[in-house]
Amino acid sequence: MTSTTTTPASALAPRPAAATTTERTARDSFWIRIAADLAEAIARGVYLPGQRLPSEHALAEQFGVNRHTIRRSLANLCSQGLLRVTQGSGTYVEEFAVDLALVKRPRFQRSMALAGLRGALRVTGASTVRATAAQARSLAVPARSSLLCLQVIGEAEGQPLHCSERFFPLPRFVGLEAVVRETGSITAGFEAHGVADYTRHHSRITAQMPEAAIAAQLHQPVSRPVLFVESVNVDTAGVPIEYARAWFPGDRTSLTVAHDD
Repeated sequence: MTSTTTTPASALAPRPAAATTTERTARDSFWIRIAADLAEAIARGVYLPGQRLPSEHALAEQFGVNRHTIRRSLANLCSQGLLRVTQGSGTYVEEFAVDLALVKRPRFQRSMALAGLRGALRVTGASTVRATAAQARSLAVPARSSLLCLQVIGEAEGQPLHCSERFFPLPRFVGLEAVVRETGSITAGFEAHGVADYTRHHSRITAQMPEAAIAAQLHQPVSRPVLFVESVNVDTAGVPIEYARAWFPGDRTSLTVAHDD
Protein backbone atom coordinates (compact mmCIF):
# COMPACT_ATOMS: atom_id res chain seq x y z
CA MET A 1 0.00 0.00 0.00
CA THR A 2 1.44 3.29 -1.04
CA SER A 3 1.09 6.34 1.25
CA THR A 4 0.52 9.76 -0.20
CA THR A 5 1.58 13.09 1.32
CA THR A 6 -0.56 16.10 0.54
CA THR A 7 1.14 19.50 0.40
CA PRO A 8 -1.02 22.33 1.83
CA ALA A 9 -2.20 24.79 -0.77
CA SER A 10 -0.80 27.62 1.33
CA ALA A 11 2.68 26.23 0.90
CA LEU A 12 2.29 26.30 -2.88
CA ALA A 13 1.01 29.89 -2.96
CA PRO A 14 3.57 32.46 -4.03
CA ARG A 15 5.03 34.43 -1.11
CA PRO A 16 5.01 38.22 -1.31
CA ALA A 17 8.42 39.55 -2.15
CA ALA A 18 10.27 41.27 0.67
CA ALA A 19 10.45 45.05 0.37
CA THR A 20 13.60 46.12 -1.40
CA THR A 21 16.10 48.52 0.13
CA THR A 22 14.98 51.14 -2.36
CA GLU A 23 11.33 50.77 -1.34
CA ARG A 24 12.16 50.99 2.37
CA THR A 25 14.31 54.07 1.78
CA ALA A 26 11.51 55.73 -0.20
CA ARG A 27 9.01 55.03 2.58
CA ASP A 28 11.36 56.31 5.27
CA SER A 29 12.04 59.49 3.31
CA PHE A 30 8.35 60.48 3.35
CA TRP A 31 8.39 61.56 6.99
CA ILE A 32 11.66 63.46 6.46
CA ARG A 33 10.21 65.42 3.54
CA ILE A 34 6.99 66.14 5.44
CA ALA A 35 8.95 67.36 8.49
CA ALA A 36 10.99 69.64 6.22
CA ASP A 37 7.81 70.99 4.57
CA LEU A 38 6.21 71.72 7.95
CA ALA A 39 9.39 73.37 9.25
CA GLU A 40 9.46 75.60 6.17
CA ALA A 41 5.79 76.49 6.66
CA ILE A 42 6.54 77.51 10.25
CA ALA A 43 9.50 79.62 9.09
CA ARG A 44 7.31 81.37 6.49
CA GLY A 45 4.61 82.12 9.06
CA VAL A 46 1.98 79.77 7.65
CA TYR A 47 1.74 78.42 11.19
CA LEU A 48 2.31 81.17 13.77
CA PRO A 49 3.90 80.82 17.22
CA GLY A 50 1.36 79.30 19.60
CA GLN A 51 -0.91 78.14 16.77
CA ARG A 52 -2.29 74.62 16.82
CA LEU A 53 -1.48 72.51 13.77
CA PRO A 54 -4.19 70.60 11.88
CA SER A 55 -4.99 67.16 13.28
CA GLU A 56 -2.92 64.11 12.37
CA HIS A 57 -5.83 62.91 10.22
CA ALA A 58 -6.00 66.20 8.34
CA LEU A 59 -2.23 66.27 7.79
CA ALA A 60 -2.27 62.64 6.62
CA GLU A 61 -4.88 63.53 4.00
CA GLN A 62 -2.98 66.68 3.01
CA PHE A 63 0.27 64.80 2.37
CA GLY A 64 -1.30 61.56 1.16
CA VAL A 65 0.32 59.34 3.80
CA ASN A 66 -0.79 57.36 6.84
CA ARG A 67 -0.99 58.79 10.35
CA HIS A 68 2.05 56.82 11.51
CA THR A 69 4.19 58.74 9.02
CA ILE A 70 2.72 62.05 10.24
CA ARG A 71 3.42 61.12 13.87
CA ARG A 72 7.04 60.42 12.99
CA SER A 73 7.37 63.81 11.28
CA LEU A 74 5.79 65.66 14.22
CA ALA A 75 7.96 63.81 16.74
CA ASN A 76 11.04 64.91 14.81
CA LEU A 77 9.94 68.56 14.89
CA CYS A 78 9.17 68.29 18.62
CA SER A 79 12.69 67.00 19.25
CA GLN A 80 14.02 70.05 17.38
CA GLY A 81 12.01 72.37 19.61
CA LEU A 82 9.77 73.65 16.80
CA LEU A 83 6.60 71.98 18.08
CA ARG A 84 5.17 70.87 21.41
CA VAL A 85 2.41 68.36 22.12
CA THR A 86 -0.23 69.13 24.75
CA GLN A 87 -1.94 65.92 25.84
CA GLY A 88 -5.61 65.93 24.89
CA SER A 89 -5.34 69.25 23.08
CA GLY A 90 -3.08 68.92 20.03
CA THR A 91 0.26 69.91 18.54
CA TYR A 92 1.35 73.55 18.73
CA VAL A 93 4.11 75.70 17.29
CA GLU A 94 6.54 76.66 20.07
CA GLU A 95 5.99 80.26 20.99
CA PHE A 96 9.17 81.92 22.13
CA ALA A 97 12.56 81.70 23.72
CA VAL A 98 13.10 83.88 26.77
CA ASP A 99 16.32 85.33 28.18
CA LEU A 100 15.93 85.65 31.95
CA ALA A 101 18.29 87.49 34.26
CA LEU A 102 19.19 85.97 37.63
CA VAL A 103 19.67 89.20 39.56
CA LYS A 104 20.36 90.25 43.14
CA ARG A 105 16.72 91.21 43.68
CA PRO A 106 14.70 88.44 42.01
CA ARG A 107 11.17 89.46 41.02
CA PHE A 108 9.40 87.23 38.52
CA GLN A 109 6.94 89.78 37.20
CA ARG A 110 9.68 92.39 36.79
CA SER A 111 11.85 89.86 34.94
CA MET A 112 8.96 89.18 32.58
CA ALA A 113 8.41 92.89 32.01
CA LEU A 114 12.10 93.34 31.16
CA ALA A 115 11.72 90.54 28.61
CA GLY A 116 8.66 92.27 27.14
CA LEU A 117 6.25 89.63 28.45
CA ARG A 118 3.39 89.41 30.90
CA GLY A 119 3.95 86.82 33.59
CA ALA A 120 2.65 85.53 36.90
CA LEU A 121 3.10 82.63 39.27
CA ARG A 122 0.40 80.00 39.68
CA VAL A 123 0.30 77.78 42.76
CA THR A 124 -0.50 74.17 41.82
CA GLY A 125 -0.02 72.60 45.24
CA ALA A 126 0.85 73.34 48.86
CA SER A 127 1.80 71.26 51.88
CA THR A 128 3.62 71.36 55.21
CA VAL A 129 6.77 69.23 55.18
CA ARG A 130 9.71 68.40 57.44
CA ALA A 131 13.00 69.93 56.38
CA THR A 132 15.55 67.53 54.95
CA ALA A 133 19.17 67.98 55.97
CA ALA A 134 19.91 69.90 52.76
CA GLN A 135 16.88 72.15 53.11
CA ALA A 136 17.68 72.79 56.77
CA ARG A 137 21.23 73.86 55.87
CA SER A 138 19.96 76.18 53.12
CA LEU A 139 17.39 77.82 55.39
CA ALA A 140 19.55 77.78 58.55
CA VAL A 141 16.89 75.93 60.54
CA PRO A 142 17.09 72.68 62.55
CA ALA A 143 16.59 69.44 60.61
CA ARG A 144 12.99 68.22 60.60
CA SER A 145 11.71 71.79 61.11
CA SER A 146 8.31 72.54 59.60
CA LEU A 147 8.40 74.20 56.18
CA LEU A 148 5.71 75.48 53.85
CA CYS A 149 6.21 73.90 50.42
CA LEU A 150 4.58 75.52 47.39
CA GLN A 151 4.50 73.88 43.95
CA VAL A 152 4.47 76.74 41.47
CA ILE A 153 4.36 77.24 37.72
CA GLY A 154 5.77 80.48 36.33
CA GLU A 155 3.81 81.48 33.25
CA ALA A 156 4.64 83.96 30.50
CA GLU A 157 1.92 84.92 28.04
CA GLY A 158 -0.08 81.95 29.32
CA GLN A 159 2.69 79.41 28.64
CA PRO A 160 4.80 77.58 31.28
CA LEU A 161 8.25 79.12 31.63
CA HIS A 162 9.32 77.17 34.69
CA CYS A 163 7.98 74.93 37.41
CA SER A 164 9.35 75.01 40.93
CA GLU A 165 9.19 73.80 44.50
CA ARG A 166 9.61 76.59 47.05
CA PHE A 167 10.23 76.11 50.76
CA PHE A 168 9.58 78.72 53.47
CA PRO A 169 10.26 78.49 57.23
CA LEU A 170 7.27 78.06 59.53
CA PRO A 171 5.70 79.55 61.56
CA ARG A 172 7.14 82.79 60.10
CA PHE A 173 5.32 82.39 56.78
CA VAL A 174 2.02 80.88 57.84
CA GLY A 175 -0.62 82.21 55.43
CA LEU A 176 1.84 83.03 52.64
CA GLU A 177 0.16 80.49 50.34
CA ALA A 178 -3.14 82.42 50.28
CA VAL A 179 -1.43 85.68 49.30
CA VAL A 180 0.58 84.06 46.50
CA ARG A 181 -2.54 82.31 45.16
CA GLU A 182 -4.42 85.62 45.10
CA THR A 183 -1.67 87.84 43.69
CA GLY A 184 0.53 85.46 41.68
CA SER A 185 3.53 87.02 43.42
CA ILE A 186 6.00 85.68 46.01
CA THR A 187 7.08 89.28 46.64
CA ALA A 188 3.53 90.22 47.64
CA GLY A 189 3.48 87.23 49.97
CA PHE A 190 6.70 88.37 51.64
CA GLU A 191 5.43 91.94 51.97
CA ALA A 192 2.30 90.66 53.71
CA HIS A 193 4.59 88.98 56.23
CA GLY A 194 6.73 92.05 56.96
CA VAL A 195 9.54 91.39 54.45
CA ALA A 196 9.84 94.70 52.62
CA ASP A 197 12.94 93.69 50.65
CA TYR A 198 14.93 90.53 49.98
CA THR A 199 17.87 89.48 47.82
CA ARG A 200 19.29 86.39 46.17
CA HIS A 201 22.04 84.84 48.28
CA HIS A 202 23.14 82.33 45.66
CA SER A 203 21.99 80.29 42.66
CA ARG A 204 23.32 76.98 41.34
CA ILE A 205 22.54 76.07 37.71
CA THR A 206 22.90 72.63 36.16
CA ALA A 207 21.48 70.79 33.14
CA GLN A 208 19.58 67.54 33.55
CA MET A 209 17.00 65.30 31.92
CA PRO A 210 13.53 65.90 33.39
CA GLU A 211 11.32 63.41 35.17
CA ALA A 212 7.99 62.75 33.45
CA ALA A 213 6.02 64.99 35.84
CA ILE A 214 8.38 67.93 35.28
CA ALA A 215 8.32 67.49 31.49
CA ALA A 216 4.52 67.41 31.51
CA GLN A 217 4.32 70.69 33.44
CA LEU A 218 6.73 72.32 30.98
CA HIS A 219 4.87 70.91 27.95
CA GLN A 220 7.93 69.15 26.60
CA PRO A 221 9.13 65.56 26.04
CA VAL A 222 11.28 63.80 28.63
CA SER A 223 13.98 63.47 25.96
CA ARG A 224 14.65 67.22 26.03
CA PRO A 225 17.00 68.60 28.74
CA VAL A 226 16.03 71.26 31.26
CA LEU A 227 17.96 73.86 33.26
CA PHE A 228 17.78 73.13 36.98
CA VAL A 229 18.28 76.06 39.37
CA GLU A 230 18.67 75.81 43.15
CA SER A 231 18.56 79.15 44.96
CA VAL A 232 18.32 80.76 48.38
CA ASN A 233 16.81 84.18 49.11
CA VAL A 234 17.53 86.17 52.28
CA ASP A 235 15.92 89.15 54.01
CA THR A 236 17.73 92.42 54.74
CA ALA A 237 19.20 90.92 57.93
CA GLY A 238 20.70 88.08 55.91
CA VAL A 239 18.28 85.48 57.31
CA PRO A 240 17.27 82.82 54.73
CA ILE A 241 13.58 83.06 53.89
CA GLU A 242 13.23 80.85 50.80
CA TYR A 243 14.89 77.80 49.31
CA ALA A 244 13.76 77.01 45.75
CA ARG A 245 14.24 74.26 43.17
CA ALA A 246 13.19 75.36 39.67
CA TRP A 247 13.18 73.67 36.27
CA PHE A 248 13.30 75.67 33.01
CA PRO A 249 12.88 74.28 29.45
CA GLY A 250 16.44 74.27 28.16
CA ASP A 251 15.60 75.02 24.53
CA ARG A 252 13.22 77.88 25.33
CA THR A 253 15.14 79.64 28.07
CA SER A 254 18.54 81.19 28.55
CA LEU A 255 19.63 82.34 32.01
CA THR A 256 21.93 85.33 32.42
CA VAL A 257 23.57 85.85 35.80
CA ALA A 258 23.69 89.57 36.60
CA HIS A 259 26.15 90.64 39.30
CA ASP A 260 24.27 93.79 40.24
CA ASP A 261 20.80 95.33 39.90
